[in-house]
Amino acid sequence: MEKIYPVNEQTASDSHINENEYKRLYQESIDQPDLFWSKQADLFIDWEEKWGEVSKTNMQNGNIEWFSGAKLNVARNCLDRHLETKSDKVAIIWEGDEPEEHKHITYAELHKSVCKLANGLKSRGIHKGDRVCIYMPMVPEAAIAMLACARIGAIHSVVFGGFSPQSLKDRIQDSSCCAVITANEGVRGGKPIPLKENTDQALEECPSVHSVIVVKRTDAQTSWKDDRDIWYEDLIKEQSETCDAEIMDSEDPLFILYTSGSTGKPKGVMYTNRSTYLHTLTESLTDSMGLSSLDSLLGIVPMFHAMGWGLPFAASMLGCKQVMPHRFMLPDVFLKLMQEEGVTVSAGVPTIWQGVRATLEADPDKYDLSILSRMTCGGSAPPLEMMRWYWDKFNVEMIQGWGMTETNPLGTLSRKVSKRSQIGMSEDEQFENVAKAGLAMAGLEIEIFDEEWNRLPHDGEAVGELCIKGPWIASEYFNDAQPDKFHDGWLVTGDVAKIDPEQYIIISDRSKDLIKSGGEWISSVDLENHIVAMRDVAQAAVVAQPHPKWDERPVALVIMNEGSELNVDAVIEHCGSIFAKWQLPDEVIETDNIPLTSTGKIDKKAIRARLDEEGYQLPDLRVEAEANSQEANSKSEESNLAMTKETIKGD
Repeated sequence: MEKIYPVNEQTASDSHINENEYKRLYQESIDQPDLFWSKQADLFIDWEEKWGEVSKTNMQNGNIEWFSGAKLNVARNCLDRHLETKSDKVAIIWEGDEPEEHKHITYAELHKSVCKLANGLKSRGIHKGDRVCIYMPMVPEAAIAMLACARIGAIHSVVFGGFSPQSLKDRIQDSSCCAVITANEGVRGGKPIPLKENTDQALEECPSVHSVIVVKRTDAQTSWKDDRDIWYEDLIKEQSETCDAEIMDSEDPLFILYTSGSTGKPKGVMYTNRSTYLHTLTESLTDSMGLSSLDSLLGIVPMFHAMGWGLPFAASMLGCKQVMPHRFMLPDVFLKLMQEEGVTVSAGVPTIWQGVRATLEADPDKYDLSILSRMTCGGSAPPLEMMRWYWDKFNVEMIQGWGMTETNPLGTLSRKVSKRSQIGMSEDEQFENVAKAGLAMAGLEIEIFDEEWNRLPHDGEAVGELCIKGPWIASEYFNDAQPDKFHDGWLVTGDVAKIDPEQYIIISDRSKDLIKSGGEWISSVDLENHIVAMRDVAQAAVVAQPHPKWDERPVALVIMNEGSELNVDAVIEHCGSIFAKWQLPDEVIETDNIPLTSTGKIDKKAIRARLDEEGYQLPDLRVEAEANSQEANSKSEESNLAMTKETIKGD
C-alpha cells in the first residue's frame, strides 16, 4: 500500500520556492543559463566587483570561463556575511576520538580563529598564489586552515592523514608547496598516528617548504627544526582577530585536490573560486540536496575527499550548522550525534549506512531520528533494499549521488521525486529511479560514447563511456595534461554507463572493474547489489579473476550478518533469478574482512592483490590443476618403476 506523507506546515512555510517556481527555474538554467546563473550569483553571493560576462566558452581550445572579471573571496562568503545575523549560531560541532572530546564553535568564533591564522600565515611570508599543504587529523583546525588559506588567497592542498611520507612527499613536490600545516600526532581508534614524524621524512626531499605549522594534538615528544617549525598556538596567539580578505578573481585557484592514485600517479585537480561557488548554489537547489541555513549537516566524509570539501564550503556559505565527527566513530556514536544535534541531513557511503542500520535493528527504540529527513549516499550504489528500509522505518529519504574528484564532486543526484511526472508513481517505481545514479545537476551535460566517439542512444540499453562537462567540471589536471581524460570539452570519467529515456544515469561499473568473460561484459556492481539485498548478507564484493578460456570470471566475497551462515547455493539461486547462468559467480567465499579505501569504498584493487598473493585459482582451474598433478604423479611413479626394473635387470 502506498504511503503518503503530507508536507509539514513548518517545512512548507520555510520553503524558498514552490514546485512551479522550481520547474521554471530549472528550465531557465537549461534554456538561458547565463540569465539563470547571474540571478543566482546576485542572490547568494557577496561580490567585491561584478562580472563583465557570465560565461565565455571556446570548445576548440577547451577554454571555459565563468563570471569573467568578477572579484570576491570564498572565506568572506563563508563567514563574514553571516556575522550580522548568525554570529552566535553554532557553525561547527566537533567530536573527537574519545567521547569527552568535543567543541562547539560559533560563526563569530570561527571568524576570529580564521583571521588569526590568516595573519599568522602572512607573518611567515605566505601570500596569494602560494601553495600550502594541510596534513591533519579530523580536528577543527583543519577547517580553520582551509578557510585561512582561502582568506589570503593561498592555494591549499589537503592530504589524507593516513598517507605515508612518500605519498605526502609526492603531493608536496607536485604542487610546490611552501608550507605544511600538520599536527604532532593524529589519533584514530586510540592509536597514535605520527604526522609530524611523517612530515619530517617527506620534507627531506621537499626544499620548497620553509614553514611547518604544528597543532599540538597529543603530549607526545615531537622532533623539531627551529628555523622551520612553529607551534600553531604560538603562531596565532599575538595575531589580530581581523584580517582583510584578499580580493580574488572568479577564475583564481582555490585549492588542489589529488586523486587517490589507485590507478597510477595521483593527479591534481585545480578547483577555482568559480567552481566552488557554482557547486554550492547547485547543492542548495530543491531537487538536489536542498541545503539551507535551516539544516544541521553531519558529513561522515573525511576532509581529504572531494565531498569532504564540497560539503563544508557549501554549508558555510549557506549558514548551516555542521557536525564534524571523527572518521573512526562507531555507528552508535553517529546516531547519538544525530539525535543530540538535531541533524537534518547526513552524507556517507553505503558501508557506513549498512553499519548504522545494523545498530538500529539491534535496538530500534534507542534513538529518535524524527528530525533527520535525508541521507546522501555516494562512492558506490546503495542497495535498493537498504534505501527502502530507511524510508519505511524512519521516513528518511536516501539520496544517491554520483561524482568524482574531477567533478567538484557532485555530477548527478537521484531522489524519490525529481520530476512532476513522478508524483503519481508507486513507491516501487520511485525507488527504482533512486537506485539509479541520478539526473545531471543543473547546468551539466552528460553523454555516453562508444570507442569511436559516437554518441550512444539514451534508451537504457546502450552501454558506453560516461562523459560529462559543465561549469565546475575539470578541464585538465595540474601539471599533467592527460589528454586521454579530456576530449573535445568532455571529461572522460572512466565509468561505463547507460542513460535511460528519462535521462537517468545507470552506472554499470568502473571500466577497470568490469568483468569481461568470453567477450561479454559482467557488471560487478549489479552482482554486489543483488547479493547484499539478501537478508543474511552484510557486505559483498565481486572481482574478476583470470581464466585461460573465458579471459575473466567473477568471484564473490561476502561478509555474513552476525548469527548467519553462508549458504552458497542460496546465493547462486538468488543471483540466478535475474542474471544469466554465465554471469553468475564461479565461487562465493565467506570472509570477515573486505578491504575498504580511506573513503569507505570497496577496495577491489586490494582484493585482487590479496587473492593473487594467496595463489587463488578458480574452481575449475583447481580441478584441472589437481587432475594434472595426479596425472604427473602417476607418470612419475610409472617412470620410477621402469627405472627400478631396468636397474634390477642390469644387476
